[in-house]
Amino acid sequence: MNPLLIPEAYIIGAQPLCSQLVGLSQGQKKLCQLYQDHMQFIGEGAKMGIRECQYQFRHRRWNCSTVDNSSVFGRVMQIGSRETAFTYAISAAGVVNTVSRACREGELNSCGCSRAARPKDLQRDWLWGGCGDNLNYGYRFSKEFVDAREREKSYPKGSYDSARLQMNLHNNEAGRRCHGVSGSCSLKTCWLQLADFRKVGDALKEKYDSAAAMKLNSRGKLVPMHSNFNPPTGNDLVHIDQSPDYCLKNQSTGSLGTVGRLCNKTSEGMDGCELMCCGRGYDQYKAQIVERCNCKFHWCCYVKCKRCTKIVDQFVCK
Repeated sequence: MNPLLIPEAYIIGAQPLCSQLVGLSQGQKKLCQLYQDHMQFIGEGAKMGIRECQYQFRHRRWNCSTVDNSSVFGRVMQIGSRETAFTYAISAAGVVNTVSRACREGELNSCGCSRAARPKDLQRDWLWGGCGDNLNYGYRFSKEFVDAREREKSYPKGSYDSARLQMNLHNNEAGRRCHGVSGSCSLKTCWLQLADFRKVGDALKEKYDSAAAMKLNSRGKLVPMHSNFNPPTGNDLVHIDQSPDYCLKNQSTGSLGTVGRLCNKTSEGMDGCELMCCGRGYDQYKAQIVERCNCKFHWCCYVKCKRCTKIVDQFVCK
């Protein structure tokens, strides 16, 4: 499948939707025009990735807040840090997830259920062939759409922009590979199903922690910054810039700073007030919160709760 080779003469009535979407490159606009029914799921997948990013980094100085819903298609971030690497990977993974499931649910004209081969370790008396997530199609379409932005660019060999392009493509692919597959079974019938997306987020977070620092060699290819390190595999995340400390707002790095962030007074981790506030101190105030309480199970079959109000101490970075 290479939708970019299809002439624009076959595109009818697609301009209004695709021209209104913010952040699409020219190649992505062409794909949008050819596959309008995919766009809802591409957007949902990218946004799902950003939500997962915000969950994974909710206790860090950088909490993925530099990426908002208006930039999910482009994910343009200022520097090639490991945070940028994670953002590209998780949003590419999200697109694979939602497009694969849209195929299974009959939402797209150009794909259907998975045709994956029967697993060799499946018990003989279990049937294989239920309607599964079409991972193969989701992967291929995500690669065409998400990578289109990078592949239509051209930079001088050995330039920073060339290194950043290679970094983005590598991390897109690492995210697509980290889809997480499980076999789902019911009444001895099994089919292919993508794992819960939280598992994808957890796996990519581990890869973020060990992301490889890279540089360009004399041939203009990315290689490890330190020659004694093994080259990263296609499943690993890579970065070309060191991360800032994200303590203060800085437009050049995309840092929003931690002023006003909630912190945990008793924690010694990254969510603790000492580290989160970067030594600037914090303010304490009383806050009123409403939560569910006194929940009871009623037969059959629902849970009824009351709403309780309480006053708690909260701590905010100066």
